Amino acid sequence: MAKPKSGAKKATPAGKTGAKPAAKKDKSARLDLIKNASKRVATSTTKVVKAVAETVAKGAKSAAKKVAAEVAPEKGKAAEKVEKTEKVAATKKSAAKPAPAAKSATAKAPAAPAAKAPAGKSAGGKAGSKTSAPVIPAVEKPRPRATKLPPPGEPLTKREMEQLLTAGEGRGVTGEGSLKGRLVVLNEMPNLVVVGRDKRELTFLLQGPDQEVLPAYVNHKVSVSGLIRKTTNHGGVVDVRKYSAKKPEAEVVEAPPADTEPRLRYLSPGEVSMVTAAGMGAGIKGFAAVRGNLEMTGEEFVLVVSNGGTRQQVSFLIEGKAAVKGLRKFVGHTLQVMGVVDKTSGWGGRIGAENVEPRPSEARAVSRDEMELVHIEGEVPTSVDVKLNHGLTVRLPEQPGFTWAIEPTAAKRVGLREANFEPGLNGGPATREFFFTPRNPGTSEVEFFLAKALAPGLVDRSFKINVTVKP
Repeated sequence: MAKPKSGAKKATPAGKTGAKPAAKKDKSARLDLIKNASKRVATSTTKVVKAVAETVAKGAKSAAKKVAAEVAPEKGKAAEKVEKTEKVAATKKSAAKPAPAAKSATAKAPAAPAAKAPAGKSAGGKAGSKTSAPVIPAVEKPRPRATKLPPPGEPLTKREMEQLLTAGEGRGVTGEGSLKGRLVVLNEMPNLVVVGRDKRELTFLLQGPDQEVLPAYVNHKVSVSGLIRKTTNHGGVVDVRKYSAKKPEAEVVEAPPADTEPRLRYLSPGEVSMVTAAGMGAGIKGFAAVRGNLEMTGEEFVLVVSNGGTRQQVSFLIEGKAAVKGLRKFVGHTLQVMGVVDKTSGWGGRIGAENVEPRPSEARAVSRDEMELVHIEGEVPTSVDVKLNHGLTVRLPEQPGFTWAIEPTAAKRVGLREANFEPGLNGGPATREFFFTPRNPGTSEVEFFLAKALAPGLVDRSFKINVTVKP
């Protein structure tokens, strides 16, 4: 083998000569790739921050989630590119290729990210366009409305109409008819409020082609005709075939003159029965005809209408043009008095008599003939024996403004039959006679009260007698 000539340099392999410069260029390429990747990540994150700020300002959280979901793949792609460049550099170092090849590799390497950069921009542009779109709220669907009319049904009878207009009754009644009432809107639907027979309100839903027009007549007086169905005890549905509305007129309430008294009215039979009942009807005033027994307290005439002789006696003072001295001859008789009755308490009041008519006295329920009578005169506390189904009489002097009475329970137990007022003879004091017919054997205590007229609760004095009923 020939030796080389003196003075000539030994040939060095290509790998040793270009190893160090190639390694430096590879490091610089890696740094450039990392910088470029970090810049892309920074730009993408700034875009994300801006998009999130815009979406927060608009109150759309869904847009922020979409942007974050689209940007996340870009970060992954950038990381993958960095890893790929590191692998390529490692393979080049191990292969120890010439410097020109490294230059060409380094020259081509940045081209790929640069080529893909517009794609990132376009993706960012798309994300920005999605975030700027306004969020449209969901619109509620209109409620379904009945616009078709059913076929005509049978007309409602008078009985069915009464059930229809009665609150608490008539559920299931159906038929053709008409209703009048006030139009209201409930849950965006027109309803007709009808005043029933007992002054309670019934509500009917109005359906049909005019359902969209009827709400314009709120608080109007509306009359509808069509198929009426009472679905509940307090309302139902009307399929309106015809309707008419009247504008409500402003009601002007005229104040009654201060000087005039309220007009009196005729009392109904029910009110008259309350007037004559004990403990009821206080405050009732009006025209009526009342029947009772005529008595006197001092110089005043008194009409006893019920429960005479007991502490539940109802009586009225007779006043007016008919209260004349000529009535004295009718004391103890039955009269019918017509005029203005004013019941001031549960036990009586006053009558402004306009007409007085005598009536025949009722026949006595118990005859005193063939009856053994035991008589007590005056306020004498004593004990008496009475035979069963025979009589006991107690006569007591009356005082002006007061009257004698006993408890209703005692009157029932001892068998009170009559409590007769007898005027005094020749100006003497009047008396009251109590007549008893005991029906049950045994011993009973009877207490007599001298109470104020028209106020049996105010007692002046009392006394008691013991009654023993023997068979």
